[in-house]
Amino acid sequence: MRLFRFRAVVTIRLPGAPRSGRAYESGARNVTVHARHIGPPPGDRYFPAAMTWEEPQDLWSGDKGDKAVVTITVADEDALDYLAAGRPFTLCGSHSGHGVVTRQVYTDGSPS
Repeated sequence: MRLFRFRAVVTIRLPGAPRSGRAYESGARNVTVHARHIGPPPGDRYFPAAMTWEEPQDLWSGDKGDKAVVTITVADEDALDYLAAGRPFTLCGSHSGHGVVTRQVYTDGSPS
């Protein structure tokens, strides 16, 4: 299975948390990315993914202005049909939120 990495800008939401009440330390988190298909046929998919960031400050929850640049790694051949520069997505699960892909940064060249 090939790995696809995308750079994105995200805002994290925590259910019931104050707008800026929780910080996420730098590192990696398992997330689920929900994205819509690019072009026909219409549809959407949920991708298990890893989200990482290296900023020295923590990633804060919920403030509309608190956006962070992250790297999202997906191990799914269909990822390129759903995630591309300028495409919005949502984060589901305990790390919910939304974001926009800014660019693809890596594709593992190994065969599937």
